[in-house]
Amino acid sequence: MKRIHFTAQDLMRTRLAATIGTAAETLDSVKLLHAPDAGLAFRRWRVAVRGRLDERAGPLLALLPPRGPDLDVRSLAGDSGCVEEAVERLLSAPRALLRAEFEHISFRPAHRAWARNLVDGDRETWLQVTAALRACHGVAVAPYGNRVRSHLAEARAAYANAMAEGGVEHLLKTLGGPMLRWRPPVLELEHPHEADVRLDGRGLVIAPTLFSTRRAELMLSVLDPAEPPVLAVPTVTDALGGALWDGADASTGRALEELLGRTRAAVLEAAADGRSTTDLARRLGISPATVSHHTSVLRGAGLVATRREGKAVLHTVTSMGRALLEPGARLL
Repeated sequence: MKRIHFTAQDLMRTRLAATIGTAAETLDSVKLLHAPDAGLAFRRWRVAVRGRLDERAGPLLALLPPRGPDLDVRSLAGDSGCVEEAVERLLSAPRALLRAEFEHISFRPAHRAWARNLVDGDRETWLQVTAALRACHGVAVAPYGNRVRSHLAEARAAYANAMAEGGVEHLLKTLGGPMLRWRPPVLELEHPHEADVRLDGRGLVIAPTLFSTRRAELMLSVLDPAEPPVLAVPTVTDALGGALWDGADASTGRALEELLGRTRAAVLEAAADGRSTTDLARRLGISPATVSHHTSVLRGAGLVATRREGKAVLHTVTSMGRALLEPGARLL
């Protein structure tokens, strides 16, 4: 059992996050694929994804310890929803953070020398990890990207509504079913290890997760004790199960690539939240000139709108473009 102790100041400083980040969700998805039983909720997803990940997933599997605490990928890769941003964070992680995060991880004997290279910041070893992250994300998460984002947004909105109705204590009371219990001023988490965590005025960040099903996890910064802990709360239940993957956009994503081409489809999806030419180029690993060409074609087709904001050129997806990105859209 873990116990999180709140003060009145902590209750005032508790806030919500949209996600724990695409890197952490991707690693959790790899855990689910290799778990003995992920429950009914993910059965259809596992059937669709299993077998499509080969040895490319090896470096991520090596990061999963057989026992003891898991690696806090969110601390290393950040909470961005963009896999390329997560890769950049991983490749630039400070050595002190690597040492602190890896210190208590019980790697399998066959992986210990490899893990030491990671702690030492060896770039080639980290490139193996980031290549695996891209591959696993591309197979297990990205094809369902719209549904994942929609589900997490709905979960966060439900948290916000609970706070609006009865304040933070009402949210804590209704947060996680039997895995979380609010006994004022303590939030109890079911956990195999005993621990008391005192927030001491830092507050708490509550983030919904999709691919994590075992239990809520509390993530604390190992380098900055003043940073508020993050509580990652699983949001998928067996009751939700099949409905979550109904109309999942795996086939939509493939059809969109066939219709527009892989790069142009990626530009359209990346522009869903509104991105500048430079931002799109950085996120997709292509040149600004290539982005401009593809956005010009998409704009001519009525799928993207473009406007200038200062020195930046901002691209947003039109209603017609969003219709193409919706799960189950008829594309061909």
